[in-house]
Amino acid sequence: MGSPIRQQRRGKGSSTWQAKTHRGKGDVEHKNAETTGTVVDIVHDPARTAPVAAVEFEDGDVRNILAPENLHVGDEIEVGISAPIEEGNVLPLGEIPEGVPIHNIELQPNDGGKLVRSSGTYAFVVTHEKDGVRIRLPSKEFKKMDANCRATVGKVAGGGRKDKPFVKAGNKSKAMKARGKKYPTVSAVAMNAVDHPFGGSAKPGQPKTVSRHASPGSKVGSISARRTGNKKSSGDSDE
Repeated sequence: MGSPIRQQRRGKGSSTWQAKTHRGKGDVEHKNAETTGTVVDIVHDPARTAPVAAVEFEDGDVRNILAPENLHVGDEIEVGISAPIEEGNVLPLGEIPEGVPIHNIELQPNDGGKLVRSSGTYAFVVTHEKDGVRIRLPSKEFKKMDANCRATVGKVAGGGRKDKPFVKAGNKSKAMKARGKKYPTVSAVAMNAVDHPFGGSAKPGQPKTVSRHASPGSKVGSISARRTGNKKSSGDSDE
């Protein structure tokens, strides 16, 4: 009898597959008040791809925010409707002009920020409409948002993170371990037959689609796919 296949081991939830969340710097979210604060420190957060800025607000509360580009220790940021359009300030989407880079966007008003939080990313307002604000996400997708949802002005710092190569396997291993991912990985067809349904050989012509009711050990590939093959778009021509 073979050992459990990779997705079964991962689904078990052992410590091998868990990210070390205790190393993180905590939550990063907007403050639910109109106030100002001063950046007291900018630190590396192992749980994130972007640096984190510690901000001390007027009421003495020290809170972490995603550090935008060009933010330095000692800079002041403002939270509220009347805040100027400057990097690091937090405003409702309805108050942000079109074309201004923004990040850490709320899905619902006062939820703290959910969208566009990776290093080097940004979105921007495309148009202000009567019943909301339409923004363009880094994925080039357009999304209509509540005008009261808040966002931080500027691009997330840490851009170009992927431009530097890992150079050696040890660096890649540490990066994957911080994210709770297994490294190195081996393709399914390179495994033995007892380790994976695709193992043993390349098995040309074998379909990858599997029933939703298949046993856990064989649930790999396209699970309960509605359709297979390349989708042919209608109306295509060579002209």
